[in-house]
Amino acid sequence: MRLIPLLLAILMAAPVAAQHAHSATGHDMGGPQETGQSAFAALAEIVGILQADPETDWERVDIDGLRRHLVNMDLLTMDAVVTRMLRPEGARFEIWGTPRILEAIRAMVPAHAPFLEAETGWDVVTEDLNDGVALIVDGNAAQIQGLGFFGLMAIGAHHQEHHLMLARGAAPHR
Repeated sequence: MRLIPLLLAILMAAPVAAQHAHSATGHDMGGPQETGQSAFAALAEIVGILQADPETDWERVDIDGLRRHLVNMDLLTMDAVVTRMLRPEGARFEIWGTPRILEAIRAMVPAHAPFLEAETGWDVVTEDLNDGVALIVDGNAAQIQGLGFFGLMAIGAHHQEHHLMLARGAAPHR
């Protein structure tokens, strides 16, 4: 009969020991892990990278520039209006919005086009419109049409490096 209390004591101690082991290695999952809203999280990630890099040129760092870019990303993603015209080869997207959103559209869409073309091998062209920008993409029509404008804007693993270049004060679109 003494075996049951001993087994219970061992079983109840195991989670405490496991928790202690995680805390000792810095993997305590009991506290918050998320740094907040996505733009803030992106800023926090870049600031951490800059601080960890002894080669960071603090005279050139431009976190405000990165923030402006993240605001433009948010405005484009959340507030731009997009019309889609299907084409046998792909699609034509016309993107427009209020004057502030149009500013974001003009900053982001033409800058992303060469990255999209390089990443996919598709033909990607932008056209300035009076009240917006057109993005014409020809290639894999089914994929282009399925992704739509916002999916196309998300293609490519260049975003993180682009954000780091902006924060370091470099011209990322050259």
